[in-house]
Amino acid sequence: MTGLITMNDLSNEEILEILDTAERLLPVARGETYLPLLQGKILGNLFFEPSTRTRMSFETAMKRLGGDVINLGDVSTSSVVKGETLYDTIQMVDGYTDIIALRHPRQGAAQYAQDSANSPVLNGGDGAGNHPTQTMLDLFTIRQAHGTLENLDIVLAGDLRYGRTVHSLSHALIRFGCNLILASPSILRMPAEIVQDLKAHGATIVETEDLIGSLDNADVVYMTRIQKERFNDEDEYKKVAGAYKMHASQLSNCRPSMIVMHPLPRVDEIHPSVDSSRHARYFEQAFNGVVARMALLCRLLNVEVPEKIEGGK
Repeated sequence: MTGLITMNDLSNEEILEILDTAERLLPVARGETYLPLLQGKILGNLFFEPSTRTRMSFETAMKRLGGDVINLGDVSTSSVVKGETLYDTIQMVDGYTDIIALRHPRQGAAQYAQDSANSPVLNGGDGAGNHPTQTMLDLFTIRQAHGTLENLDIVLAGDLRYGRTVHSLSHALIRFGCNLILASPSILRMPAEIVQDLKAHGATIVETEDLIGSLDNADVVYMTRIQKERFNDEDEYKKVAGAYKMHASQLSNCRPSMIVMHPLPRVDEIHPSVDSSRHARYFEQAFNGVVARMALLCRLLNVEVPEKIEGGK
């Protein structure tokens, strides 16, 4: 396995193996034990778009495993502003590091980077394209809550047009037989080519604008924010801003085991009243970015994780 650009780079068996590895690494991610499996290895964090959770969880994952990290830092203070191409940046960082995490505003940039590099590239989000490492932590969170990924009823809600997290996640979920309800304003529907592809692979898909009416029979409700930065026309954004607002009072008839997820950051689509409910999983989900990315870093660097890891500092 060279890099991880889309979920198509992983088989179902490989996904489950990585999730099992992540499970074993939980004591390390929590700082309960130190396991320097990646000592002497360097991760290059190249983030050409703003990021909090993805960048910090990659850095935390590498450091918890004894490795080091170099960051591109603020793009405005890098050689990018001098006209350096992505190809040249990748060539340069490839010489400094053992593995690269890349976030870029242009769809397809991660694949271009992998084609340019000898080191494995982990796609940390390419425009409105894919975000497979987010998908892995999402799958980990779902499996932790339900004990399985098989045949669940999943609601994906909000900005399905520009949301790269739901693009990657939807393809992964149907591979495990999940039923998808796609709840969004009409102008933010999941791209038709993705829906067609999901259906071509045998998925049961329901598209609706009615989020609240979709909650009661869901195992997972995956909320997303309306991504203002992806709109070319601010008036179009204003038409859908605040379209969905989940409040704890709307969850009274939901399945007890239903979980609410969100890739974060949230704006106003999940009211703080949900935070203290038994359904909220989004902050735990954010932590799971560390353990999922630890497992991916080990796999791509061909480092074997012990079958048994002792807890305790």
